[in-house]
Amino acid sequence: MSHIELVRKFQTAITTLKSGTEYVITHKAPETEEEFNSNVEWVIGKTETNTGILTKTNPHSELTWTAIKAEMDKL
Repeated sequence: MSHIELVRKFQTAITTLKSGTEYVITHKAPETEEEFNSNVEWVIGKTETNTGILTKTNPHSELTWTAIKAEMDKL
């Protein structure tokens, strides 16, 4: 699977599970739980200049790697 296809599947899975979720993929779209935990940063707020405040800790309990992977596999 190409990187672009993987990113699209990841984005669609996130949107399906929790619309409006903001995140940044830091290296490459995750293909494993380890990559999910290390390559995704979550936007948890904005600064006064509208810059995202990021965390590696996933604040969305419904967005587990298992749930996201299941959605990706459907696509």
